[in-house]
Amino acid sequence: MRAAFYERNGAARDVLHVADVDTPIPGPGEVRVRLKASGVNPSDVKAREGRTRKIAYPRVIPHSDGAGVIEMVGDGVPAQRQGERVWVWNAQWKRPHGTCAEYVVLPAQYAVPMPAHVSDEAGACLGIPAMTACNAVDVAGVTKGMTVLVTGGAGGVGHYAIQFAKARGATVLTTVSSDSKAELASKAGADHTIDYKRENVGERVAALTGKAMVDAVIEMDLAANARLYPGVLHARSSVVIYGTGSAEASIPAQALLVNGIRLQFIYVYELTAAERNSAVTGITRMLENKTLINNVAMTLPLNDIVAAHEAVEQGKAMGNVVVTL
Repeated sequence: MRAAFYERNGAARDVLHVADVDTPIPGPGEVRVRLKASGVNPSDVKAREGRTRKIAYPRVIPHSDGAGVIEMVGDGVPAQRQGERVWVWNAQWKRPHGTCAEYVVLPAQYAVPMPAHVSDEAGACLGIPAMTACNAVDVAGVTKGMTVLVTGGAGGVGHYAIQFAKARGATVLTTVSSDSKAELASKAGADHTIDYKRENVGERVAALTGKAMVDAVIEMDLAANARLYPGVLHARSSVVIYGTGSAEASIPAQALLVNGIRLQFIYVYELTAAERNSAVTGITRMLENKTLINNVAMTLPLNDIVAAHEAVEQGKAMGNVVVTL
């Protein structure tokens, strides 16, 4: 099969290769998926660079997310799953072979049935971005009538978080950095957008909420945004954190302490079975209802894997980057 891979950490154009490699065979409890699309996420790029984890195998086929068709099953997996269209997640987590290949073998529960109307490119966006967003909204306890601030509402996770929060009846505010990103976030359902480059976020939140402030923040970058929390949160509210731009972050500890603010970190790769099932159920429900907007901003063929990784690194795409196979 054709696959992209790297054998050492480094820059995309220095370490990524495309070549023929052995086609994997599913073992007990596993399925083999013929992939049509592979999602490129920031965490995939950071892992290849060696920023978040050093290479742990002689050869790594990158990417956790993808979509395609089950065409072989291992022992213990119902034969009727063959021919099923699926989206997959966690393909390369603690495993050497991810989705940037014509085939991937992975545990059967990592392959989720996909409605017929959902494109393979859209399906390749669901694993990390949509599952992170759905879990964040779950952990924040978002319910009807709450007011939620989603940071980075035009990003992969933020775009989905807006939608899941709105589906639960929340009022959603979001931060963006341009008019085009504000438009994207608004189309996802955001009630209000705040351009953090041109506006004072705290003042805008106070004005938009009548000084009631927000019940929860869904946070993409703790290190960059923690300083904003005293100005946007009311007492005994919460922050659900799924990312940080640096390994260490400074927080306004005294303000958070006296106001009883809860900081909750989540990590999509290590969700419990119950958390994963809840996220899969939430995603599937919105897909089946045709209410989930999947923002595929750029698609590139496998041979352009370097360009795909560089697009993610450089923030060139306003949405998800997908490699087609």
